[in-house]
Amino acid sequence: MTTTEDHPDLDPLVESWVLALRAERKAASTIKSYTTGVRGFLAWCEATGTPPVLTRAAVNGYVASMLDDGQEPATARARQLGVRRFSDWLAEEGELPADPLLGVKAPKLDQKVIEPLTEEQLKALLAACSGLDPLRDKRDAAVIRFMLETGTRAGETAALELDDVNLAEGVAIVRRGKGGKGRSVPFGPQTALAIDRYTRVRRTHRLAGTPALWLGDRGKPFSYDGLHKSLALRARMAGIEGFHPHLLRHTAAHRWLAAGGSEGGLMAVAGWTRPDMLVRYTRARAADRAAAEARDLNLGDL
Repeated sequence: MTTTEDHPDLDPLVESWVLALRAERKAASTIKSYTTGVRGFLAWCEATGTPPVLTRAAVNGYVASMLDDGQEPATARARQLGVRRFSDWLAEEGELPADPLLGVKAPKLDQKVIEPLTEEQLKALLAACSGLDPLRDKRDAAVIRFMLETGTRAGETAALELDDVNLAEGVAIVRRGKGGKGRSVPFGPQTALAIDRYTRVRRTHRLAGTPALWLGDRGKPFSYDGLHKSLALRARMAGIEGFHPHLLRHTAAHRWLAAGGSEGGLMAVAGWTRPDMLVRYTRARAADRAAAEARDLNLGDL
């Protein structure tokens, strides 16, 4: 990477920024998202012959390139946010005289229709949790049931420790959710049973004495990335296209409202402090009710 007269070489500064993010106790998923955005910007600069300098024009070009390549607006928005956070940190640290991206607007997001997993897909996903080995099978089945019932994020689920889960009471403690906020999440007997089946097999694991609830195969810990890869594998086995772990959170919220759960209760369980996300789900439920009403009215029967 090159350095202009008044602009530092960005590449070696990324690692220093990561240290600062860790010191701020940012979640591993947040750090990964941020650095992916910055690394992507630097790679784009190299591929296009653009000087690796943080300017509005360069960052806008990076975002436009992602959108032109078919990336989702939400992905482009997340990548741009990483670059903006990096620029802000550089200014705070005196690496730049001022933040050149201050006031840069994020890409506008499309208002997508939320499509939860169907009952058939959920059954297929759980049925796919067999045939690999006892620990992996029972672990993945317990993870799916837990995320589906509690709506916890992938990072929150991966970070659970043994002492965070009370099977008898049917409650788990998310020690550090988004924004560093903790909360309690309830779960029912079927999820408790699945976790119990897993923990009994877990006792034979090489790392059974460690605090982490979820353990990996081949004697390794079970990381955030490991959770993603494991659930993606189960989804492929179940024949589910376009799966990502966040679909379980979508589906949990949809099922909560469909079963008559309160909006306030959903916000508390899901860990939302603002109603933005809740509005999306209540809008989706209103659309479902309207569709059911239209079918009952059968106005096309002339």
